[in-house]
Amino acid sequence: MTLRNERVRKELMREISDILRKEVRGLEGVVSIVDVEVSHDNSYAKVKYSVLGNPEQVEKDKEVIEKSTSKVRYEVGKRIRLRLTPEIRFVYTDALEQGSRVTELIDKISRGEI
Repeated sequence: MTLRNERVRKELMREISDILRKEVRGLEGVVSIVDVEVSHDNSYAKVKYSVLGNPEQVEKDKEVIEKSTSKVRYEVGKRIRLRLTPEIRFVYTDALEQGSRVTELIDKISRGEI
């Protein structure tokens, strides 16, 4: 990955996170951008995200994010100066959930409960 790709990747993470927080309505859980994979020519971005919340909130937020993809891409185009605004694809991952489970287990072990 080139330095330019890395800069674009970080900028996309920051801006998409901000757009989801401020521009997209209807999100109930805590949505976190875990990673963004950018193609070598910056024409495509795979956005990995996680939602912290109950199962109903997670499912609703996944739907809202899927429906908001074109709006997010439009906002990215306004905020980041690129020759071509990347095509965005959101991919859900339960990384936050797994992380909180691991932390919970570590806490229980340190308290002697396990």
